[in-house]
Amino acid sequence: MTDLSTLQILMILAGLATTSVVAGILAGLLGVGGGIVLVPALFWLLSATHFPPELSMHMAVATSLATIVFTSVSSARAHYRRGSVDVSLLRLWGPGIALGALTGGLAARYIDAGGLKLIFGIIALLVSLNMASPRALVISDHLPKSRLANGAISFATGTFSALMGIGGGTLSVPLLTAFSVDIRRAVGTAAAFGFLIAVPATLGFIVSGLGVPGRPPASLGYVNLIGAAVILPFTVGFAPVGARLAHRLDTIWIKRAFAVFLGITSIRMLMSALG
Repeated sequence: MTDLSTLQILMILAGLATTSVVAGILAGLLGVGGGIVLVPALFWLLSATHFPPELSMHMAVATSLATIVFTSVSSARAHYRRGSVDVSLLRLWGPGIALGALTGGLAARYIDAGGLKLIFGIIALLVSLNMASPRALVISDHLPKSRLANGAISFATGTFSALMGIGGGTLSVPLLTAFSVDIRRAVGTAAAFGFLIAVPATLGFIVSGLGVPGRPPASLGYVNLIGAAVILPFTVGFAPVGARLAHRLDTIWIKRAFAVFLGITSIRMLMSALG
């Protein structure tokens, strides 16, 4: 167990609640997964309270994934009712994504904190550049015809999503739209991918973290149950607020501002990994 004081625990919980509100609003407003906000925020919060540095990133990623298990169900159901979940695409990419997510969760035991920070920093920087770009990347006017190619892309998506602690939207939506999949189908199907990522990845992080010393109270492997319980009500409750704002505001400038924030965050994460 860690020797965190009551004040340190209260600071972490207050920071979690505030961050979760922001993550929920941004998820609804911009269609990005809350994990892309939660993971760096959790990491910096834990680091600020002198939490063991070798555990901070693993706990942040795993706890974020545990919350996505529940939020993705709500999101996927809403998109399915609107007919925006492409079932054939879900069948094509789903198995590779789930297998990749489980692989990422289990592999986390063999990747140190610096490695996870590098993975998050590099991919988050690429995501921020893509968000800031005025023109969306287009690779092809259709998905690959080869099942092997689709399997490789989906497996990589699941693996890196798990290692970053994010759901389906952050990586899947840009990839699918790059293959000219309609944005509504991409977003809706990515919401379902979130569940296929979060469940096996969380299980992998639980197994990877079993018996690791220095974890805080109420931790299941690398997943902290108290942190997840604090995060969930805020992300679930405030995502609809963000969705309503999306219909009232010009999101292009908000999206670009978030791209700048994400770029700065990713650079700080890379500096932390290399420092």
